[in-house]
Amino acid sequence: MRITNGLILLRLVALAVAQGSGTYSVKTPPLTTNWTFEVGTNPWPEYPRPQMQRSQWQNLNGIWRYENATSLNATSDPPFSQTLENEVLVPSCLESGLSGIMGSYALYSWFSTSFTVPSSWSGNQILLNFGAVDYEATVYVNGQQAGFNRGGYYQFTVDVTNATKFDEANELLVFVHDPTDSGDYVIPIGKQTLRPSHIFYTPCSGIWQSVWVEPAPANYITALDVNANMDGQVNVTVHSSSGAASPVSVTIYESGGEKAIATTNGTSDSPFQFTVSSTSLWSPDSPTLYNMSISFGSDTVRSYTGFRTISKGEVNGVVRPLLNGEPLFMFGTLDQGFWPDGIYTPPSREAMVYDLDVLKSLGFNMLRKHIKVENDLFYQACDQMGLLLIQDMPALRPLQGDQYLPNADQQAEFTRQLELLVNQHKSYPSIVTWVIYNEGWGQLIDGYPEFGLTDLVNSLDGTRLIDSTTGWFDHGAGDFSDNHHYANPQCGSPFYSIQSSPYDPARIGIQGEFGGIGQNVSIEHLWNNQAAINTINQTYEIDETIDAWNYRGHKLLTELKEQTEIYACSGGVWTQTTDVEGEVNGLLTYDRRVLRTNITQWKDDIQALYDALKSRSSNSTSTMRML
Repeated sequence: MRITNGLILLRLVALAVAQGSGTYSVKTPPLTTNWTFEVGTNPWPEYPRPQMQRSQWQNLNGIWRYENATSLNATSDPPFSQTLENEVLVPSCLESGLSGIMGSYALYSWFSTSFTVPSSWSGNQILLNFGAVDYEATVYVNGQQAGFNRGGYYQFTVDVTNATKFDEANELLVFVHDPTDSGDYVIPIGKQTLRPSHIFYTPCSGIWQSVWVEPAPANYITALDVNANMDGQVNVTVHSSSGAASPVSVTIYESGGEKAIATTNGTSDSPFQFTVSSTSLWSPDSPTLYNMSISFGSDTVRSYTGFRTISKGEVNGVVRPLLNGEPLFMFGTLDQGFWPDGIYTPPSREAMVYDLDVLKSLGFNMLRKHIKVENDLFYQACDQMGLLLIQDMPALRPLQGDQYLPNADQQAEFTRQLELLVNQHKSYPSIVTWVIYNEGWGQLIDGYPEFGLTDLVNSLDGTRLIDSTTGWFDHGAGDFSDNHHYANPQCGSPFYSIQSSPYDPARIGIQGEFGGIGQNVSIEHLWNNQAAINTINQTYEIDETIDAWNYRGHKLLTELKEQTEIYACSGGVWTQTTDVEGEVNGLLTYDRRVLRTNITQWKDDIQALYDALKSRSSNSTSTMRML
């Protein structure tokens, strides 16, 4: 791929050498959280993949070594058996304070560590797992290239059996290339940019999710697809490393216990179904989950599921989302998942869940995971807490005119990664909607590819709704007629702005983004970067006091309620969970130390939204037609 402004870029890359001193310590970022200096050197100790958990495993998180590289050509001479220049915390973003590096323009990087595999694992396949590496990773073990992965948001596994030595140190070396939005690269990056400015933020490069190694038999489970519906039917596909049909046994246990309530046998690598009687349904009000075990030859994994059905229907003449056959008002926040100390990587599971606890306590039943993919423990937490998820596909580079529209190869890569998103996350009960395009970013206008992509997503996962285009270029694809408007909502209504299409009564009316009202705070709670501070007044609306901010919030939520009572609104996404860098429009400040909301007021206003839809959907002449 051609790199424009090459001399400037090379100079910036040269300046991107690690700012660490060799020995790891947390770098103080422009803003800290209460968890920044509590992370320690053994972060994220939890098993990283809760829906396919093996009993034997070894966590490789902790202090690794890191060194900047200058180009892709670095892979022609890997630094085997060398001590790289700096210590770095894994998982973390190289640009973060938690990494100990806090670098910039980290386009090319080397990471190294060592691990010891016990001889008791011999005779098994040795699987090296990565939660996510941004953006391309080339993996070497003991001097041998073992694997390559492209895609900054997705987990991958490298079989390192042939390169592994038992009961002695194994050298692990990873080369990472993360172009972000350098040159003319057009890749899924979400809100990351090398040039942060207001609604675009500090990027994340490197190994930003957990790394672990585990043994598995010669023929082992590679993936597990589970969907359990409101009728008690469980649909399962167990994917194997051989791809050859083999016997599988699935057991489901009572909720919260280990008493088996259903066992069935099936065949791997093709779907099979069975029914469990008298199950409790999963919902935001009652997020009941059931543990599972799956046996495949000598491989056994643990998992879980929740029984629920997502669908749509016409209720009293309005198309609505349905959860377990009942009309549902989905109300949540735009959740960007950025942290001042970790950028993309939360300091800990406790910190990550704090945001979710705040949303749940205020009465939100949903969040829109905005053009980012989280680690698997995030989705497990939403499953456990009963938070519905609208999951975005990470967006391509935002348009500047038509300069960064994807070419055929870039569009094919976007499509491949969209498939990964769906396939790796379609077993989480909390996910109820997939989003393909956000506000036209990377969306080709000629030929309307969102129709084909919608069909693709539906073929991969027909159990959820699809929001093909959230905001802007809507040509009629998908299940939602989705409006974005700041600050006031325009939800399922006969009025709209030029940035969104008119409401389509054949689809679900939702306010995909609104609100965005800001309130400046003292420097103690701001991202203390002058360039970011200079953009604060680009926030959609600035309210000078907390009281004014809450007053405006009440007015806007009242408008959304009225559009639910009068028109055809079925949900809304408030911008946003937290401030991010130069944006000061969060319920929480970026450091999570100040909650702006008047709790009683917001809880009442949110409940009024649910009550409004319930009233519209359950009058004495109520009618429903499934779609």
